Amino acid sequence: MRSTRIKVKGRTAVYHCVSRIVGAQRLLDDLGKETLVRLLRRLATFCGLEVVTYCIMSNHFHVLVRVPAEQNPTDEELIERMEALYGKGKQAGLVALAREGLKERGRVDPDLRQRMLARMGDVSEFMKEFKQRFSKWYNIRHQRFGTLWAERFRSVLVEDRSRVLETVSAYIDLNPVRAGLVEDPKDYRHCGYAAAVAGDATARAGLLSLYTGGSEGASRGGSAAAGAAKAVGAAGEEAGAGTGTRGQDARARFLAGAQAAAGSEEQRKGRVHEWKEVGAEYRQRLFVRGGVSGSSQKKELSREQIMRVLRKGGELSMGEVLRLRIRHLTDGVVLGSKGFVDEVWLAHRERFGSKRRSGARPIRGGGAPLAGLSALRDLRVEAIS
Repeated sequence: MRSTRIKVKGRTAVYHCVSRIVGAQRLLDDLGKETLVRLLRRLATFCGLEVVTYCIMSNHFHVLVRVPAEQNPTDEELIERMEALYGKGKQAGLVALAREGLKERGRVDPDLRQRMLARMGDVSEFMKEFKQRFSKWYNIRHQRFGTLWAERFRSVLVEDRSRVLETVSAYIDLNPVRAGLVEDPKDYRHCGYAAAVAGDATARAGLLSLYTGGSEGASRGGSAAAGAAKAVGAAGEEAGAGTGTRGQDARARFLAGAQAAAGSEEQRKGRVHEWKEVGAEYRQRLFVRGGVSGSSQKKELSREQIMRVLRKGGELSMGEVLRLRIRHLTDGVVLGSKGFVDEVWLAHRERFGSKRRSGARPIRGGGAPLAGLSALRDLRVEAIS
């Protein structure tokens, strides 16, 4: 029997979401991965969520998403969100209805507004629509039918604190390194870190929020992210095609929208300065603290080397630990400080057996890098596998 997903209501919450392709098949090619990223951004803007980082692999994906405490956009903001998802063209009937109501009656029709709001501000609704929309696109493109995803998505509620978020983000962005696809995550184009290094304003805003708490982005649905995703919405499904003149035009409009969303030249320079500092700090988490300077001459420890050190009782750096699979980051249900995990446990006390006296479980086997982090689920195994 499926258990009810643990979610936080009434305050901003961050979730690490994971979903796998049925049968662990490697069905996602480059176009499929790019389409997922575009859809992710459009839908996040529509739902008023902020994507901190992501990684799209050939048989699964990771998304770290921040959900604001409440959703109460003005009618104008509601229409902008709808345009991010549906576009402004003739096919965007719901957008036309919303604009008609605002123009003729001074407000969006209450029933339409309520229908839209019911799909916003909830991680379950967001992930449901994300996966369903992509499945429809994929099946049409490949002339197939049936389920694409192996199961309902898994989620871990993550404490919105820099050290915790930084750990989970680095784990996500290092996925292609763990898989042996690249030696440096900046070379894997389908992850948030690579997009940020390449200058993508939306991706940079997400990683900047690791250290700012995302208050600016989450409160407005992510200013830079909203502008960029809105531009994709304006391009409509042309961007989804990804080929030919129409696809090139759509991508050009996307880039123009992203640049416009970045604000004035002075504002952009300020954010570039912030990114240089944050990008360097985050890269240290990924590499320098992992025993690698990031230069091509220095290599990371292999899995075998890392496990050998662990078996001998040696300490690893954070980067070295994150090179391996840490089950608590995907299966721990809730992740954060002991106080945070206990607080969530108390709020959902009725879901656990009467013999359980506390919520937080220390992450065993991670050593100093994971010290101070707790999970709600005791996996009864070492953290690293």
